[in-house]
Amino acid sequence: MTFAATALTLFPDAFPGTLGVSVIGQALKDGAWSLNALDIRDFSHDKHRSVDDTPAGGGPGMVLRADVVAAALDAVPHDDRPRLYLSPRGRPLTQARVRALAEGPGLVAVCGRFEGLDERVIEARGLEEICVGDFVLAGGEVAAMALIEACVRLLPGVLGAQASTAEESFEGGLLEYPHYTRPRVWEERAIPEILLSGDHAKIAAWRRAEAEKITRARRPDLWAARKAGRESET
Repeated sequence: MTFAATALTLFPDAFPGTLGVSVIGQALKDGAWSLNALDIRDFSHDKHRSVDDTPAGGGPGMVLRADVVAAALDAVPHDDRPRLYLSPRGRPLTQARVRALAEGPGLVAVCGRFEGLDERVIEARGLEEICVGDFVLAGGEVAAMALIEACVRLLPGVLGAQASTAEESFEGGLLEYPHYTRPRVWEERAIPEILLSGDHAKIAAWRRAEAEKITRARRPDLWAARKAGRESET
């Protein structure tokens, strides 16, 4: 089964963007996954290819029309892929959600613009709102690319060694430990001696301790969740 990603966007030329380079782009060329960028403007009802209108009730900006976006969504094959709307008010995207998506048939991502989508199309087409961070972008294209890349890199064979994803940030509820490589000393900063010791048990213990220290300091929310999970198991 090929992971199939469809992006509904006002800027189809933005794709594949960074999805077309490095290992993600190579996997696309090899057919490990597929990408289709659908132009929302193709489903407009007038000669000006209008897709938005003023917000009901007044206020700044413009809103993407429900009828136009619904027509674009209805043109996508009806299958089991989840239909996602990249939105600042959505549920935070987590590595667990990414992994679940990567194990499925793919996804359909709606890239918003302006003030967002008419609420009625979100409800009528059952869109799941997803947020990639507590910040606001000019549009959903970059967020959609981030979501798709996060999924594709987990597909079998894309990264080569699957062990490379097992110890990275968010796996096991921790941020990743620090990494070092040659030169052994750089600007009077040396690689920690334990990493050069050859003692794999001590190296593993050091890495776990560093991951825990970094998580406690930088993401107390993750640390609290991890601690609560462990307490619930006892």
